Amino acid sequence: MAEKLLEIKNLKQYFNVGTKNEVRAVDDITFDIYKGETLGIVGESGCGKSTTGRTIIRLYDATGGEVIYDGVDVHAKKSKKELKAFNRKMQMIFQDPYASLNPRMKVLDIIAEGLDIHGLVKNTKERTARVHELLETVGLNREHANRYPHEFSGGQRQRLGIARALAVEPEFIIADEPISALDVSIQAQVVNLLKELQEERGLTYLFIAHDLSMVKYISDRIGVMHFGKLVEIGPAATIYTAPLHPYTQSLLSAIPLPDPAYERSRVRISYDPTSHKYLQDEEVIMREVTPGHFVLCSQREFETFAK
Repeated sequence: MAEKLLEIKNLKQYFNVGTKNEVRAVDDITFDIYKGETLGIVGESGCGKSTTGRTIIRLYDATGGEVIYDGVDVHAKKSKKELKAFNRKMQMIFQDPYASLNPRMKVLDIIAEGLDIHGLVKNTKERTARVHELLETVGLNREHANRYPHEFSGGQRQRLGIARALAVEPEFIIADEPISALDVSIQAQVVNLLKELQEERGLTYLFIAHDLSMVKYISDRIGVMHFGKLVEIGPAATIYTAPLHPYTQSLLSAIPLPDPAYERSRVRISYDPTSHKYLQDEEVIMREVTPGHFVLCSQREFETFAK
């Protein structure tokens, strides 16, 4: 069995809005990520998937729960040295490839920032050579090193973001909707690049997106989030072909296909969370229906699913 790289245990991320209101962006979720795999997290905007990624990498301090990376609790009190070592192992690719790149810095310095912080190069020559190598790795040219972010297209900027993440040779990358701001024609190129890099470098990904079709293509397993809750998680093929939670079924029913005959007969499944059974006074927990396939449900629902 594959080795666990990341364990998320009862993770909570709550935000106070005003004096009395509390937003439960991430509400008591638990899952594991194994070395070398891609776990896709999907859900509509505002479901908490990006907040989950940012809390894992410690851009936010968790309200509760544990994030255990390679046996170490990420959110436990740590020295600057420990945090620096952790930041090298885990990197993030952001949704907006322009906003995440400093417009006043040249590409050379943007990509080399991690090299400088972690002391991974000995001199300017080695620094420049390393940046050139990274640019070519992500499908760009070494001549691009002397340009500024605004001189690149959206797809090229996202490649720069990938190069920056790769600079410190991480083990684990959180890709937070890395293709949502790109043209459809460019999305596949970026996803294929991520798959190639994973095979070459043995990377582990948490791939966050709202497009189930693209997530299925890149992911080994898929988790579905709704209102801060993880409602279903399992092998990508299982989630896509045999979804059990009504919300997952609703998401899948909305995916269009380039088939006029299918589209004329496609039935969109509507999901109303206020009328769902698990809002009644029953214990609702993640239950394993089939090996590796977990669903947030009551005991009565579980018995129905398991038939």
